[in-house]
Amino acid sequence: MSLQRRLLLSLLICAPVVWAIALAVSVHRARHEVNELFDSELIRLARHVQATVIGARVPGQTPQRAPARGDADLRDLAVAVWNADGELLLIDREGPQLPYRRDATGFVDVTIRGRPWHVYYLQSADAPWLVAAGARSRERDAAVWGLVSSQLVPWLLVLPVLLAAMAWAVRRALAPVRALTGELQVRHANDLRGIPDADTPGELKPMVAAMNGLFARIAATLERERRFTADAAHELRTPLAVLRAQWDVLKRATGEAERQQAAARLDAGMDRMDRLVTQMLALSRLETTDSLPQPRPVAWPAIVEQAMSDVLPLAERRHIELDCLWPPHGQPALPLQGDADLLTVLLRNLLDNAVRYADDGSTVTLRFDASRLAVENDGTPLPEDIRTRLGERFHRVAGQRESGSGLGVSIVQRIAKLHGLGLSYRTRADGRGVVAEISAA
Repeated sequence: MSLQRRLLLSLLICAPVVWAIALAVSVHRARHEVNELFDSELIRLARHVQATVIGARVPGQTPQRAPARGDADLRDLAVAVWNADGELLLIDREGPQLPYRRDATGFVDVTIRGRPWHVYYLQSADAPWLVAAGARSRERDAAVWGLVSSQLVPWLLVLPVLLAAMAWAVRRALAPVRALTGELQVRHANDLRGIPDADTPGELKPMVAAMNGLFARIAATLERERRFTADAAHELRTPLAVLRAQWDVLKRATGEAERQQAAARLDAGMDRMDRLVTQMLALSRLETTDSLPQPRPVAWPAIVEQAMSDVLPLAERRHIELDCLWPPHGQPALPLQGDADLLTVLLRNLLDNAVRYADDGSTVTLRFDASRLAVENDGTPLPEDIRTRLGERFHRVAGQRESGSGLGVSIVQRIAKLHGLGLSYRTRADGRGVVAEISAA
C-alpha cells in the first residue's frame, strides 16, 4: 500500500472517530447544562408556589387548581402542595400524579405511570405544608438533543467537505515525493548527478542526502572501473606487442645461442607481464576498499620475514644484502592495528623498489622505531622533481634498466592510507640513496 493511501485511510478513520468523541463530549456537556437549567427552574417554581400559598386549606375544601395559561404544553410539568396531614392544598393538572413523601427533601427521581420524572420537594420551615415541583425527564432529553442536533446537522454536512480537504492536503503534501519518484524514473542509468535539495522538505532531506551519497559512491566505483580498464588497455598493449615480437624472434631463431637469447628475453617479458597484472589487480582491489574489515595488532617480525623472503631472489641476483634494524630492547616497533597481509604487500613493494634501484653489491636496510619504519638503499639519489611524482600510476623514470609497471608506490600509498599512515621520500643524511619512510599521517 502506498504512503498516500495509508495517510488517507488513517485520516478517514481517525477524523470520524475524533468527531464522534467530540459529539459524545458535547452531548455530555449539553445534558449537564440542561439539567442545571431545569433544576434551577424547578427550585424557583417550588419557592414561588410556596411564597404564594397564603394559608392552610380548610378541612373538606376541594384542592385549588393552578390555571394553565397561553399555549404552553404543561403535560410534562406538575406542581402539588400538601399540608401536614398529607392533604392536597394546591395542584395543577398533572399534580395528583406526584407522590406525597413527608420526609422528602431536594431532588428525587420517581417513576409515574411507567415514565421517569425528576421531582423537587421543598419543606416549609414555618408553615405546615410540603411543596413538590416535577418535570418529566423527556423534556430534558428533548432539550439536549435539540441543542446537539442544531450543531450536528452542520457538522454532518461539513464532514465530507473536511475529508475531501484532507485528501487534497495529503496529495499536495506528498507532491515532493512524487516529484522525486518521477525524476528518478526518467533518469538514465549513467546519470549519477546529485539530486538538488534546496526545495526539498525537511523530512526528505536525510533520504535525499543518503541517495546523493550513494550516487557519489557508485560514480566513484564506476570511475575506478573505467580508469582501471583504460589503464589496463593502455599498459598491457605494449608488453603484449613485445611478447609477440619476442615469440616471433624465438620461432625464427636458427642457432642455439640465438634461440637461448630469445627465450631469455621472452621469459623476462613474461615476468614483467606477470608483475604488471599482479600489481594492477592489487591496486584495483585496494581502491575499492574504504576501511580495514578487522584490524588486529600487527606482529612485524612475521611480516618482515615474509616480505624479505619474497624479495630475496631479486636481491641475490643483484648481490644486494638485506638488513633489518629493530628498535632498542623494551621499545615497540611501530605499534599498529591493521591487516598483516596488506602490510606484507606494503613492505614487499618498498623493499622491491629499494633493491631494484640500488647499486649492485650494496645494502638495503629496513629500520624500525616506535613511530615509523624506513627502507633505504645505497645508490644515486633522486632529484626533487622526480620524488614529487613518485606515486603517479604507470610513471617510471626514463633510462631504468629494471622492469616495472610504476604501480608499486601507488599500492604502498593506498595501504598506508588505510592504516592511517603516510609515505614520504627523502635522501639519506650523507647525500646518497633514497629513504622511503612510513609514519603516522
